Amino acid sequence: MVRVFAGHAFATPELLAQALTHRSAGSPHNERLEFLGDALVNQFIAEALYRRWPKADEGALTRARAELVRESALASIARMLDLGAHLRLGPGEMKTGGQRRDSILADALEALVAAIYLDAGFEACRAVVLPWFAPLMAALPPPHKVGKDAKTRLQEWLQARQHPLPVYTLLHESGEDHARTFRVSCTLAVPALQTEGEGSSRRAAEQQAAEAALSQIEDA
Repeated sequence: MVRVFAGHAFATPELLAQALTHRSAGSPHNERLEFLGDALVNQFIAEALYRRWPKADEGALTRARAELVRESALASIARMLDLGAHLRLGPGEMKTGGQRRDSILADALEALVAAIYLDAGFEACRAVVLPWFAPLMAALPPPHKVGKDAKTRLQEWLQARQHPLPVYTLLHESGEDHARTFRVSCTLAVPALQTEGEGSSRRAAEQQAAEAALSQIEDA
């Protein structure tokens, strides 16, 4: 019997069944497969990034890989594959919506990767898995920006040119406690520039103002 799932025809459907079984539903469950799948995903992504960015340093490659293999990214791929609808969960997990939880979806995706590998081998597994990550990889910023927030990137840009650091000033704060809005300015001495940002927290507003400043100085 062969079962096709997520672009792979399983010669051993028992592997697929195990990959889709959460420990709350009994044994054999997917935790051992998850362990193996985690290593495989990291290797596939590391190799893909190494080839994609031949001039990127280790730090940029490491940050990019972390972005692509983080729990929320894996869960988004699992949703794309409609993995949650096929999971076997115990009654408690079903009742609390476990089939929609990022942690359970991400773990199941890793288990699925391992199941494909054990069923068909390394090359076949990589050929199936890497296309899942293609949209996320295409959306990555340039190597020098990946994994760094706007305030960090702005500070590094200024420090590299020995310019004074930016000054962030709270301009306005409004709204009820559960729905606050903050407006912040970001002022640069060199180049002379002031931008503003707004967000649900002061930090978010500062990030938006820093992003606006970066957009202006990098486009100049």
